[in-house]
Amino acid sequence: MNKEPIIVTEGVTVSFGDFQALKGIDVKIKQGEIMIILGPSGSGKSTFIRTLNRLQPHDGGRVIVDGIELNEDTTVADLKHVRSEIGFVFQQFNLFPHLTVLENVALGPQKVKGMTKGEAEEIANKLLERVGIPEQKNKYASALSGGQQQRVAIARALAMDPKIMLFDEPTSALDPEMIKEVLDVMIDLARRDITMIVVTHEMGFAKEVGDRVMFFDEGHLVEESTPDVFFDNPKAKRSKLFLEQIL
Repeated sequence: MNKEPIIVTEGVTVSFGDFQALKGIDVKIKQGEIMIILGPSGSGKSTFIRTLNRLQPHDGGRVIVDGIELNEDTTVADLKHVRSEIGFVFQQFNLFPHLTVLENVALGPQKVKGMTKGEAEEIANKLLERVGIPEQKNKYASALSGGQQQRVAIARALAMDPKIMLFDEPTSALDPEMIKEVLDVMIDLARRDITMIVVTHEMGFAKEVGDRVMFFDEGHLVEESTPDVFFDNPKAKRSKLFLEQIL
């Protein structure tokens, strides 16, 4: 996979008052790569992926996404362009409760991409097929199970035809029996040519689909390797300790 990096961070730091959440993160992620981010709670994983679309401004270093540097000087047009290329799926589904499933998915393409309702709904219908819930399209989001809502949230992000998908612990708010249905959708997505960055506690998923694993601890990127190496032969003490606790 000799592709140009689509995401580059150099020495990225983020502080909240006296607390330094990120302490100099250097990362290059290639187009089409599936990057898994692991680490204990409070290690900076979520903060890091939020810097990639400037939901969380960084206070030191550089963040460059698809050739555009994100900082306080980034133009509104450039920031809008970067954000239109990034789909973001959060722990909480953040669906609009007063809209149907179909309307939730079709909203973005109409508002941001200027599509007609008909064009947007055609895309939305295809994506609801793809995430396995076409029969739910006329229901309101609140009537769906957590797993179904998260699949709608993934379809909604995909409706913008993003180059990059960010997932921030997408299964952590779900009951155990619903986790698999969401991971299956993500596994299917990983087989297509889309760049995915996934913060997760699902180790089976990390092993199965990850091209690389990044392990964060206390705001540092401690270790970065392939899943095989990370899970079977981690280099750092902190990585070993983390794996002993969860595996």
